[in-house]
Amino acid sequence: MKKIAVYCGTNSGFDPVYETETIHLGKWLVNNQYELVYGGGVTGLMGVISDTVNKYDGHSIGIMPTFLVGKEGANKNVDEFFIVNDMHERKKRIIDLSDAFIALPGGAGTIEEISEAISWGRIGLHKKPCVFYNINGYYDLLQQQFDHMVKTGFLSKEDRDAVLFSNSLEDINTFLTHFNS
Repeated sequence: MKKIAVYCGTNSGFDPVYETETIHLGKWLVNNQYELVYGGGVTGLMGVISDTVNKYDGHSIGIMPTFLVGKEGANKNVDEFFIVNDMHERKKRIIDLSDAFIALPGGAGTIEEISEAISWGRIGLHKKPCVFYNINGYYDLLQQQFDHMVKTGFLSKEDRDAVLFSNSLEDINTFLTHFNS
């Protein structure tokens, strides 16, 4: 079974569509026999994705640094839970364990974590697909920025093509299935 890291916020956002689509993603993970790898929290979209995967008998792996255990609330309902020393160890463990990366809407931490996965792929530390699940156009401006980086010569077309922005689980599935094939 393949593992997909899902980066997401400890908040749920103001529009209920973010929770609704996070539930759809959780069901999609289980239906496609993907294991969830995520930050291990119980609040916000983190809690929604892990609760959904668990509700539908999927497998979930939470990874949380020691200092966040009390702050974000460690999810004791996951199948595997790892407490690591710091954020650097958490991010590395998530990248090492996962076969692909999906960012749901989130804040600066979500952007930082998916950006690190993208950067590590660009320098050859992995060859795994990265996806922005663009719910409700949340990542439209970031997608424009990535395209601008190509246009201005700061990102190769090849590296840009290794990152998908989509609001369609069908498109995401196709991208993951055919990545590097």
